[in-house]
Amino acid sequence: MTKPVSVAPARALPRVSVILAIAGAVFWAAGVTVGLSGSNALAAVLLRLVALALCAAATIMRSSLLSWTLLAMLSGLELGLDVPGVAVQTRFLGDLFLRLVRMIIAPLLFATITTGIAGHGQLRSIGRVAIKSLVYFEIITTLGLIIGVVAMYLSGAGWGIALPAAQTVIPGTQTVQTWQQIVLNIFPENIAQTVAQNQILQVAIFSVLFGIALALLPDNKRAPLLPVLQALADTMFRLTRIVMLMAPVAAGAALAYTVGGMGLRAMLPLAKLGVTYYLALLAFTLLVQIPSLLLFRIPLRRFIAAVSEPASIGFATTTSEAALPLAMERMEEFGVPRWIVSFVIPTGYSFNMTGSSVYLSMAAVFCAQASGIHLSVGELIAMFAVLMLASKGVAGVPRAVLVVLLATASAIHLPTAPILLILGIDTLMDMGRTLMNVVGNCIASVIIARSEGVLNLVRS
Repeated sequence: MTKPVSVAPARALPRVSVILAIAGAVFWAAGVTVGLSGSNALAAVLLRLVALALCAAATIMRSSLLSWTLLAMLSGLELGLDVPGVAVQTRFLGDLFLRLVRMIIAPLLFATITTGIAGHGQLRSIGRVAIKSLVYFEIITTLGLIIGVVAMYLSGAGWGIALPAAQTVIPGTQTVQTWQQIVLNIFPENIAQTVAQNQILQVAIFSVLFGIALALLPDNKRAPLLPVLQALADTMFRLTRIVMLMAPVAAGAALAYTVGGMGLRAMLPLAKLGVTYYLALLAFTLLVQIPSLLLFRIPLRRFIAAVSEPASIGFATTTSEAALPLAMERMEEFGVPRWIVSFVIPTGYSFNMTGSSVYLSMAAVFCAQASGIHLSVGELIAMFAVLMLASKGVAGVPRAVLVVLLATASAIHLPTAPILLILGIDTLMDMGRTLMNVVGNCIASVIIARSEGVLNLVRS
């Protein structure tokens, strides 16, 4: 009689990897604390190197794109702290990764949207999904604006800030787009130029129109093109997996460049604002996002597992664009039909920037507080009105929020000098903003799919 094979060691591996990861986090925190105190620089470095070794062992035991990305981020921080001269030279790795991602976005969107509409008979449903998506986007981003304002008034992070001397205006002040301009800019006038400029929403609109036109053709004329488009979609998803192999390297390089160029201390002068922002994002998650998922009966554990990798990539690279292809793939694997994923997520990158909404309202109130201005109820309402419009023009690229913030400050007559202060912590803020944007758009896709009755949670 054959003895059963013991599986205890296999089951123990995840536990050991968790213990190693926790130990690594403790050693890393101790190393950072000692380093900031300045008492023993060598001890600080040794503690952080031990932390890296422990985290590396945990990653090897339980390998995944997320674990390798987190390890690379930690390594990038260490490189920036210990060898800043080398760290600032690593920026090209992050730029290379972003180029590769931008290379695949346009053909990926085109192939997935057109096959979703024309290949699966969803022509009648796309208009209903569009209306549901826009209503959902507006409600969620408005709640984000409100939570940001409440958080700033509770913390008062802007009061007592010393403004830079002789700097009251930033050159090149932007103007807020009117709603007519925003609607006009949704539609491309030159598809080649749209692809070259990587205008995600315009590519999506062209793809929707192309898919509708293809669906209206007779079957004998539509049939030859559909297999080609389906093969293109499958190829682009395979290419996405290849490109994402570079994601950990890009994430580590991005943090190494930031820390090496600014230094850890230089990233913390506005710690109160940063802590307030992340607490506001936590409140938004607990009060808005999780209740939304529970209301639509979305399994939280499965969703978190599906969204963790694209969210970590967005967090590390500070651009939602880098996480777009992987987010679409993970949501399709989660059970959202391709035609919904390929419409809702790209559209959300212009209309559902939840992290940006929280950031914008907080930053606007911060500017007022830092300038000693008490906003009246009427001024707050005016600020909300401007931000509700201006935030819809925020693209999924780094630093776009600051452009909108300049425009908003000009429109509601706030001094722009405090925006210079936010630049000191903008990288840290951008990390949370991008993570929330990626997660928010993934949530939107599963909720819209559930409302349409097409969410297939049976998929593995």
